Amino acid sequence: MTRLFSARGWIALAAFAAALLLVVPVLALVVPQGSALHLSQYWVGLCGKFLCYAIVALAMDLVWGYAGILSLGHGLFFALGGYAMGMYLMRQIGLDGVYHSPLPDFMVFLDWKAYPWYWSFTEHFWYCAALVVLVPGLLAYVFGWFAFRSRIKGVYFAIITQALTYAALLLFFRNDTGFGGNNGFTDFKRILGIPIATPQMRVVLFMLSAGALIGSLLLARWLVSSKFGRVLAAIRDAEPRVMFCGYNTEHYKLFVWTLSAVLCGIAGALYVPQVGIINPSEMSPANSIEIAIWVAVGGRGTLVGALLGAFAVNGAKSFFTQAFPEIWLYFLGLLFVLVTLFLPQGVVGALRLLRRGKPAPAA
Repeated sequence: MTRLFSARGWIALAAFAAALLLVVPVLALVVPQGSALHLSQYWVGLCGKFLCYAIVALAMDLVWGYAGILSLGHGLFFALGGYAMGMYLMRQIGLDGVYHSPLPDFMVFLDWKAYPWYWSFTEHFWYCAALVVLVPGLLAYVFGWFAFRSRIKGVYFAIITQALTYAALLLFFRNDTGFGGNNGFTDFKRILGIPIATPQMRVVLFMLSAGALIGSLLLARWLVSSKFGRVLAAIRDAEPRVMFCGYNTEHYKLFVWTLSAVLCGIAGALYVPQVGIINPSEMSPANSIEIAIWVAVGGRGTLVGALLGAFAVNGAKSFFTQAFPEIWLYFLGLLFVLVTLFLPQGVVGALRLLRRGKPAPAA
């Protein structure tokens, strides 16, 4: 039987889950606003956004850290999940828009007379929830099927994924595609008929994000601890030898690649109602590169490192953008350079070496 965590690991996971699912809701809803312990809606939303980023980092670590597949296009899968949820949220606006039309405001402004065919049934939550999983999953499956059959790997695969993301970015920027163009989807009012801006709904969305992160972590840990995960690691380290042993490496890579895209889509769907907007900028190549940086900073191939990197980098980004708005990019650039030079195995890798009494190796 596969052992997911040690006793200490289960205790840490339980403490993490309790903090997210019990402590945060109490601080946000029960503790009065005048108290120093009260957690404002801003912080609930910010923490919820970080949880969504952590799911994406976990998905990236599955393909890069364990299968050796460097993707620079995971921002696309994240955005597609967000757009699928955004379509439902736009339909929930109803007649409350600026033009009081059953069509979204951007469609009225562009003189659209009816919804395009791909907006059909998007007034149903279950349908859009299915799109959140199916659209990123099918795109990843088709792309991966051709790429892995063609033996594309390494830097060439990374470049192709970035090109795919950039092509989608240009497509969604167009006003005639029906996705809001440069502005995207925004001004959401309700979800499942419930006002989206209430403190209670903010906490519910946060808890859903926390549950999705914990579930994704358990699933990822189960995969990498099983025989499947050991084969993935072997493919990463010596794919020709694995093929010589009789394994079809395409199937393993295609499965983990598709699963990773689905996790990104789910994260994007949870991200959009908390942030209140989705636009093509989420597909920018820079965002996908930043996802890889989260994993590299935390330590790829560790799962926990991916989560730590996502929280650390985005936390630093939020702090620097407020404290040093004019030079915050230099701080982040310095952080990445220092990690590359002195922590080539990431923070978690350095901590493991220190625990063994060995200095962290230089790059």
